Amino acid sequence: MAPVESHLKVLVGKEFLNSEHGKIECVNCHGGNSKAQGMKEAHQGIIRDPTYPDPSEACGECHEATAKTSKISLHYTLAPYQTIVGKRATKDKTVFDKLAQAQKKHCTYCHSSCGQCHVSRPISVEGGLLAKHRFVKTPSMENNCTACHGSRVGMEFQGKNSGIPADVHFASEAMTCTHCHKADEMHGDGKTDHADRYDQSNGPQCLNCHKDVVPGKSKNEFHKLHAGKLSCQVCHSVQYKNCYRCHVGIDKEGLPYYKNEPSRMGFKIGLNPNPTAKKPYRFVTVRHIPIDLDLFKYYVAEGLKDFNNLPTWKYTTPHNIQLVTPQSEKCENCHGNPKLFLTIEDVDSKEREANKGVIVPANRLPGPIKK
Repeated sequence: MAPVESHLKVLVGKEFLNSEHGKIECVNCHGGNSKAQGMKEAHQGIIRDPTYPDPSEACGECHEATAKTSKISLHYTLAPYQTIVGKRATKDKTVFDKLAQAQKKHCTYCHSSCGQCHVSRPISVEGGLLAKHRFVKTPSMENNCTACHGSRVGMEFQGKNSGIPADVHFASEAMTCTHCHKADEMHGDGKTDHADRYDQSNGPQCLNCHKDVVPGKSKNEFHKLHAGKLSCQVCHSVQYKNCYRCHVGIDKEGLPYYKNEPSRMGFKIGLNPNPTAKKPYRFVTVRHIPIDLDLFKYYVAEGLKDFNNLPTWKYTTPHNIQLVTPQSEKCENCHGNPKLFLTIEDVDSKEREANKGVIVPANRLPGPIKK
């Protein structure tokens, strides 16, 4: 994503100065010294983002409830990253402490905050004010949402992967992220023990809009047959990006870096690794994530000693929905076609133990349609 011109990053406009937020002194939120005569002295103690890590002081006076939940939302805490790495990590405390430091250096950089959604672009894309410091109620899909969620979600949704069409919601309805991902989801549901982002109580559901496919009520024969057995994406998603082998470290200049193998486009149906009341499905779309046994090897050997505790092919909800897809065009395109399913041959031998709950065994593959 192209950076904002330097002068535009910090340019404050009259519209902001005339707003309620603009009537508050700069130092009340950002610190610094308003009585200083020179720029250097004025900027001593300056706070770039007064809404992170705790927005209570900057935002809480007027937005108390939102500030309270936001500071424990997944965008702030990235808690699932810590949970997931923790499940794979060694139980040796000395080794784990080194792992935690490495994780802190590399895995918490992309956190968001009130300011990085409503005032500026995220720091991870070099920041820059969205609208001359005006507070924007609805974040920009381009400058905020896909600035962080661009390589997979953004490219899928907008059809930027070569040969793969844009999501029908974007292409036909010009919908943006906030049509499905509402403010209460982004600000968090007030809980802190989420296993992953799908665990939030107020996340989007296809059935929220598509009432005509509710199990037991749908008149569509295919929906009747597959209701509760397949996630919507199994029939209505197309190829998406899979990432492999991430490694992190520090370069010669002391800057943290990460390096992945080239990503690959693909589509795989696997077993649901964690059926819940919200996700009761037998079959779901799965995506390979860039976790690797040696992810933190630069910092500590055998940090992920319990690597096999979680799959590397993860439950996924690709943002590239189509009404008709190659697998839904005809029954035979899915039934009797093992290539669509994640079988043992698709999984690296070193990762088969980790993915045993996701791999579809031969005796569970849907057989050919009997005529």
